[in-house]
Amino acid sequence: MAEDLIREVLEKRDGRPCLTCSFQAEDMIVLHLLRKFRPDIPVLFLDTGYHFAETYEYRDRMAHQWQLSLVNVQPALSLAEQEARHGKLYETQPDQCCKLRKVEPLLRALEDYEVWFTGLRREQSPTRANLAPVEGHTLPSGKSLVKVSPLAHWTSKEVWSYLRVNEIGHLPLYDRGYPSIGCEPCTTLPIEAGNARSGRWSGQKLECGIHTFDAGRKSE
Repeated sequence: MAEDLIREVLEKRDGRPCLTCSFQAEDMIVLHLLRKFRPDIPVLFLDTGYHFAETYEYRDRMAHQWQLSLVNVQPALSLAEQEARHGKLYETQPDQCCKLRKVEPLLRALEDYEVWFTGLRREQSPTRANLAPVEGHTLPSGKSLVKVSPLAHWTSKEVWSYLRVNEIGHLPLYDRGYPSIGCEPCTTLPIEAGNARSGRWSGQKLECGIHTFDAGRKSE
């Protein structure tokens, strides 16, 4: 069970834990479970500046309602600075845009932690089909940490059942048909049946890079 895995990791792993959270359904479930053991766990939100207004509103509402230790992880460049230097990279070089506004900020933030919780699931995308619930990761600096995905084997049906049973309100964008939600310029409705992330980056790619930066990661 997801709760048992979380308990075991928190009891047996030394070091400071955190959760990366985009406030999508899966993240809210992992956060709900984590708060049973660590109500003050740092919640890392990658504030790219490009999120939907609904995402920011929901983030702020849940942070207040659940009294979260919210950490808004910021890129080195402001949105205005990046667009002044490089234009709209999400249109011309989406990988570089993700690198500057998501990957590099996250890698810097993770230096402060030893255990990294996520809401990833195998069912979300072909790129996540072999996801292990517990993986060892190495940051570019050489620092090692443990990445934990308690919902790795969960189905979409299980996700929405949990939200309903536990009366956890969801991000309103789901009601508009978005099954996977990222930055507004790079999020559309799915273009491939059965692949929730096919609406991300207009089908050009499926991952931003924050979960694929370590090619040498190992399951534990």
